[in-house]
Amino acid sequence: MDKNREFVNPIVEQRADPWVYKHSDGYYYFTASVPEYDRIEIRRSATIQGLGEAEAVVAWRKYDSGPLSANIWAPEIHYIDGKWYIYFAAARTTETKEGLFDHRMYALENESANPLEGRWEEKGQVRTRWETFCLDATTFEHRGVLYYVWAQKDPDIEGNSNLYISKMSNPWTLTGEQVMIATPELPWETIGFKVNEGPAVLKRNGRIFIAYSASATDHHYCMGLLSASEEADPLDAAAWTKSPVPVFCTNEETGQYGPGHNSFTVSEDGRDVLIYHARNYKEIAGDPLYDPNRHTRAQYFAWNPDGTPDFGIPVPDGVRS
Repeated sequence: MDKNREFVNPIVEQRADPWVYKHSDGYYYFTASVPEYDRIEIRRSATIQGLGEAEAVVAWRKYDSGPLSANIWAPEIHYIDGKWYIYFAAARTTETKEGLFDHRMYALENESANPLEGRWEEKGQVRTRWETFCLDATTFEHRGVLYYVWAQKDPDIEGNSNLYISKMSNPWTLTGEQVMIATPELPWETIGFKVNEGPAVLKRNGRIFIAYSASATDHHYCMGLLSASEEADPLDAAAWTKSPVPVFCTNEETGQYGPGHNSFTVSEDGRDVLIYHARNYKEIAGDPLYDPNRHTRAQYFAWNPDGTPDFGIPVPDGVRS
């Protein structure tokens, strides 16, 4: 059996920016952008494949007006110090397209053992040094310190978003220096838009890896990879190296276009799994952001002899082989 075909993709249809987290209770917890961009849903399943059939519970809905009233994007669910957190980006209602790039980042907290139950409390905006377009926050712990990684527009740098890292004083507050660790500068990062976004952290083989997504959200969308030694200071920009080529991208032969905005998890038997979205067609009518058919997909990945992840190519949709 081809082990890369052990998932039947897509896992969840019309769910972009997918985030899958396997908790200590054995369940997989799933959040993603919904096509309406108006709410945050959570679902859980004992298996990755089962997420597609799992009941979706609405954790939070957008407001009718104000800063949390439009384009609810890329929620992630995390478990930190005994509580659940959801990080997401939201914009304000506007009659112009500029509202698409007016996002700020926010956090929700839930003290229940099961995050599909209980109350989600708004912890407010996660504030950075600038009041500019920002989104796609993720967190990770390293040597007892909680870090926040996100994408943001620097008013002094041409382009849409760079990647930044900061320590956190609690799960919704940044503290100390905020360091840029990646900016879109390579040809494959600057097609349509100059974009580095959607960071996802993977620690293995003595290194910290950050996968991220680049370029416009059509078939040019692809994944890059940063890496740093686990011995290095994550806040040292010079510690991070960028892959010169994409590590996961469109494959015409398998019919997968614009793969990206990924997360990492492990299968029920402990194997490494890449979760990502992609479309199964190339031509898009209108703005790609309003095409709903970025579906959540999953596939196993391997490791190269040098200790870096080998994501391979996005496998075809369809039945198990």
